[in-house]
Amino acid sequence: MTSRREFITLLGGAAVWPLAARAQQAGVPVVGLLLSTQLDDRQVGAIRQGLRDAGYIEGRNVAIKYRSGDGRFDRLPALAAELVADGPAAIVAVSPAASLASKAATATIPIVFVIGADPVDLGLVSSLNRPGGNVTGVTFFINTLGAKRLELLRELVPNAAVVGFLVNPTNPTSESQIADVRSAGRSSGVDLLILNAGSERDIDAAFASFLQQRVNAIIIGADSLFLSRRDQLVGLAARHALPAIYYLREFAEVGGLISYGASITDAFRLAGGSAGANSQRRKASRLAGPASPRANPVPTHATA
Repeated sequence: MTSRREFITLLGGAAVWPLAARAQQAGVPVVGLLLSTQLDDRQVGAIRQGLRDAGYIEGRNVAIKYRSGDGRFDRLPALAAELVADGPAAIVAVSPAASLASKAATATIPIVFVIGADPVDLGLVSSLNRPGGNVTGVTFFINTLGAKRLELLRELVPNAAVVGFLVNPTNPTSESQIADVRSAGRSSGVDLLILNAGSERDIDAAFASFLQQRVNAIIIGADSLFLSRRDQLVGLAARHALPAIYYLREFAEVGGLISYGASITDAFRLAGGSAGANSQRRKASRLAGPASPRANPVPTHATA
């Protein structure tokens, strides 16, 4: 069974990608891609597709330099600084931690983030329709839907008295996710067992604790590590017959019981498309002469 609601927002154009200008100065422009964990081929392919839709093809007229923390969020500031030192035309940052590290590393290189949190709350941008500075991006607000996931899980398992909640403590949004679900649990009379997992081994240990504590169902918190380990998480839930709700459609696609959230693959494609569209707009503005700055309207994609 799957349940899906998508709410993906592409922020108004604050950071313009100067790919065309950089290409004239130094040949093929380079785009930095900063990741908290490794992405699979389909997700990276979605970023490439977004760029391709705007006329930029990796290996032909754009190069992509990849850097991943491999689940070690503490490595991201150094990796961001390394990318900045290479002088890329722009940086695509996937996850809140990667986005914050990129913003801290440069105030001049355009940054396009892909996150599931509120970028205003994180301090990435000043507002959604006028981000300001050198940062813009795509957000799909999956981190704010914990209460709704608990509600849906209780509809599936109405007798669930104890619900497990798995979070990554190194994620900058973990505390807000916990507060959201904890408040919903108090309102509905559900006892929550909150466990941390910051590695593959931690995930196995957390599921063992869930079984030992006899939880009736589980919620998987929003985190890039969990996305990269979705086969492991879905497999453990199935093996132990634990009803689980996930935060992205990609979990349901590999056999998860139910998901409530957007498709991150769609978000990656939008980020790539935003990069290409902004680079074309920059080129056109240079040909037409100076114009007054104007934020783009915020396109919103919603599917119930």
